[in-house]
Amino acid sequence: MATRLLLSELCGAYQSQTGLAVAFESVGGVDAAKRVQAGEAFDIVALASDAIDKLIAAGRVDGSSKVDLVYSGVSVAVPAGAPAIAIDTEAAVRDAVLNAASISYSTGPSGVALVQLFERWGISAQIASKIVQAPPGVPVGSLVAKGEVALGFQQLSELIHLPGIQLLGPLPPAIQITTTFSAAVATTSQQPAAALAALAYFCSPQTAEAKRRQGMDPA
Repeated sequence: MATRLLLSELCGAYQSQTGLAVAFESVGGVDAAKRVQAGEAFDIVALASDAIDKLIAAGRVDGSSKVDLVYSGVSVAVPAGAPAIAIDTEAAVRDAVLNAASISYSTGPSGVALVQLFERWGISAQIASKIVQAPPGVPVGSLVAKGEVALGFQQLSELIHLPGIQLLGPLPPAIQITTTFSAAVATTSQQPAAALAALAYFCSPQTAEAKRRQGMDPA
């Protein structure tokens, strides 16, 4: 879901330039990987890099076609109108987590990394009752916007355009969680040459501005 808006924009731009229709579908990363593993036919699969690697190992995507698209970092949000909270240091983020009434993070790679961070801080048991797990495909930011969550952690690209939230900023460098999103041609593709051409466009310099506009850095 972190790449949803970006890929939608890039597919539209590619279609305008080439006249080749590109049908784009976005679902939660866990569900996407399951569908590809189950053999559902796609031309291109875009997921976190480690998820693509697992699909390569399973023979579901062509490893030689894998390209890195973007680097995506995690930001922090609170409901609109809520008091601003300092998150400029690791200690400040830890305090914010301990003081929050409720906390949410994604089911993707960034969520896994946050769980490991809370364990390293030794606060996992202390905050367990405050965790609100966002279902796969449901943006953490939407829970924050509805007031169901007091403190949300998610990819900046999923928070940047969302109404109803106050973006506190990115995690500080010492604990920033950066996910590499990659793409590859599925082994079920009936148009592998066309899929490779689209991937070449998605990685081209002319897409850099769109990637930054959507809160990510070109890979």
